[in-house]
Amino acid sequence: MLKPHIQVYVSIRLYCSAHAHALRVVQLDPEIGNPILEGKSCQIQLHQDLLKLPNELRIYKTRRVEKENEEGIGISEINERRKKYSWMLHICASNRSLNEGKAVHGHVIKNGIDPDLHLWNSVVNIYAKCGSYRYARRVLDKMPVRDVVSWTALIAGFVEKGLVSEGMDTFCEMRKQGVRPNDCTLTTCLKVCSMCLDLDLGKQLHAEIIKAGVSSDVFVRSSLINLYAKCNQMELADKLFVCIPEKNVVLWNSMLNGWAQMGDGREVLRLFSSMTELEMKFSSFTLSTVLKGCANSGKLREARVVHSLVTKVGCELDEYVSCCLVDTYSKFNLSIDALKVFKRIKDPKVVAWSAMINCLDQQGWSQEAAELFFLMRRSHLIPNEFTLSSLISVATNLGDHRYGESIHACVIKYGYVCESFVSCALITFYMKIGSIQQGCEVFKAISHCNTASWNALLSGLDDNEASDQGPRIFYAMLMQGLKPDVYTFVGILGCCSNLSNIYFGKQIHTHILKNGLDGKSSSIGTALINMYSKNQSLEDADAVFSRLQERDLFTWTAMISNYAQTGQGEKAFKCFSEMQQEGTKPNEFSLSSCLSVCSNLSILENGQQLHSLAVKSGLSGNTYVASALVDMYSKCRCIEDAQAVFNDMFERNTIAWNTIIHAYSQYGKGEKALEAFRLMIYEGAQPDEVTFVGVLAACSHISLIEEGKKHFSSMRRVYNITPTTEHHACMVNILCRAGKFSEAENFIEMMQLTKNTFIWEVVLWASKMHGNVEFGKKALEKLFELDHKMDYDYICLSDIFAAQGRWNDVAKVRELMQSQGIKKEPGCSYVEINAHSQKFFAQDGSLPMVRDICQQLGELIS
Repeated sequence: MLKPHIQVYVSIRLYCSAHAHALRVVQLDPEIGNPILEGKSCQIQLHQDLLKLPNELRIYKTRRVEKENEEGIGISEINERRKKYSWMLHICASNRSLNEGKAVHGHVIKNGIDPDLHLWNSVVNIYAKCGSYRYARRVLDKMPVRDVVSWTALIAGFVEKGLVSEGMDTFCEMRKQGVRPNDCTLTTCLKVCSMCLDLDLGKQLHAEIIKAGVSSDVFVRSSLINLYAKCNQMELADKLFVCIPEKNVVLWNSMLNGWAQMGDGREVLRLFSSMTELEMKFSSFTLSTVLKGCANSGKLREARVVHSLVTKVGCELDEYVSCCLVDTYSKFNLSIDALKVFKRIKDPKVVAWSAMINCLDQQGWSQEAAELFFLMRRSHLIPNEFTLSSLISVATNLGDHRYGESIHACVIKYGYVCESFVSCALITFYMKIGSIQQGCEVFKAISHCNTASWNALLSGLDDNEASDQGPRIFYAMLMQGLKPDVYTFVGILGCCSNLSNIYFGKQIHTHILKNGLDGKSSSIGTALINMYSKNQSLEDADAVFSRLQERDLFTWTAMISNYAQTGQGEKAFKCFSEMQQEGTKPNEFSLSSCLSVCSNLSILENGQQLHSLAVKSGLSGNTYVASALVDMYSKCRCIEDAQAVFNDMFERNTIAWNTIIHAYSQYGKGEKALEAFRLMIYEGAQPDEVTFVGVLAACSHISLIEEGKKHFSSMRRVYNITPTTEHHACMVNILCRAGKFSEAENFIEMMQLTKNTFIWEVVLWASKMHGNVEFGKKALEKLFELDHKMDYDYICLSDIFAAQGRWNDVAKVRELMQSQGIKKEPGCSYVEINAHSQKFFAQDGSLPMVRDICQQLGELIS
């Protein structure tokens, strides 16, 4: 054996026919010390040079030195040294110390140790475990004899780094060479199937397991159960689980996790009860899995019971369990409870901070999430990719460009630019806030764009001016050979809705049918309903809705909203009733839509019932619901109730103030409307265009000309709001109501409004109110010039003549209407019977119960 403290020069040269290979002279100096620990560079270079030499030289060198060794030492000492090298390589592999492993390997070669099979396997293992697959493969190829352990070491290395394809290719190659897998090999390959959710391959491996006779091995069975559980094949997993006589905690956890992923909280709790009955000691992972099952199945009461058990067994301070508790309460919209759990963590790590930030962001507390990140940074913790992803979502929800860019800088600083989901979050952020160019730059920087990347690019176009780019992006994605998923179709359908492009939308619908997603995805169904509704194709929207196998809250809300917006109040209420019968609880949007129907039809009783439902479901304090209630009560002439709802609101935003101002204005209480406006400014709410329509209408009702002029001029001067046609019409109405027709005419000419039909309709209505025939005739002539021939205009002028007793002129107007083919649209009335509104016209015989009604009327008259 060559001693480290002896200076030795080894020079080996082998001459072949035309090539000469020289092996580097290796010099060991006593001053260097232990070559394994300190002389790494020399050994690594030697090791690399030796691997480059042909096999013949390796054999020659090995035999030469082996012969020298046999002369000096015995076989037993050589075996002992092989064991020591194997042990050192095992330590290096456990610590993932690649450089030290290379040094040990170099020392083996340099000292001429002829590796036995165990030492060869140890070398393969160190390279595979440290991710140096090229060296591992080359060593494997150089081995004179390879057994199942050799192959398994390389396969395990691939799997550990997530290279599932390479791992399975190596397994197939091993089988081709006639090497039979053992339990470790099959367990590793089952892990591959679990990672890529390949059920078919897993079943083939199951057959191999039975053939190899290792089906009783606890680790193999645990891997099989884990595979079937992850692939949602719980019946198969349960069959395996029942057959195992002695079940350890790992098996129980695999089953619990499988049922939890499927959202079957009942089975999770049943299994957990069985564990407690057997007095098994469950781990923090067990408790976390049960909590996940409760969260996925919506079992809050059971989740609180498990939380009590967590406290009882002393796992509440466990960070992993605490993170699961935070996530559980987050899914139940209980952010305060989640925050209480988080505060009890003594020294929260990055995972706990990330879970709490994500919880606050998902519950709409984005500002608080941003402040929590500030506290995290003060704790000198470095955010991970999940933290940064949640913070990008926070910036998206806040719509804060500068904050989003600062988080982008953190992403670059901490080296997470290449993380796919972080890049996707950044693209979504930039697209949502309208920075299309920056979003595209992030997208172009991604080395391998997948479907998620393209989806992120489409995500912000549905409510953006750049919606016309949506079809181009979708086409480019198809040209890349990528298959669209649910999120792709939802994004592109949003673009079609925004563009009012039903032709392209129908093409997308064809793609959906082709991919077998029609009627299966509620998200796609909702997007299709919105697309068809916005394009006034309500029959197609109804057809999509009727084909949906599963209807979630958003699908129901989309249909209710569409019926409400298109004046189909009866259908909206019917849809709302069906939604409740199926057990789906309404949200703020479905309630607001139904309340808008009550407002438009002045159905007070239904509106009051919806108010009770809002209180019962805890939505009465929601800004949208409260604003809709204020509008409903004001339209039903219950201004006191509207005022009471407004006063009880927790948060009054611009929409809420606009609603009450308009309510007062429409009810004729202009002074209260102006008082509400002053209070709105005092409380710091920012008025918008709608606000000033209500304010100017209030000035019109109480003839405050100067006040109206002041507010009109303040729009541009103080609030930087450009007056619209509606605001100009309000000013014309203020002047005309006060009888200042000349001033109104001057205002119309000064503002260049002579070609606006809406303005002249206002003038015509004011002329009717004041009986100003000349100005009324002028307004009607202007409307005729603009080719605006509505029945209301003729009727209005006819009423002006009738008020003056000019019946000949009234007859002329009627004749003119007939010659133009214009008919007055008949008025209608609504009668509420058994919570259903019925519409009646004069001389209407189309009602289903018209005969019974007429008979009853006849009896009453007689």
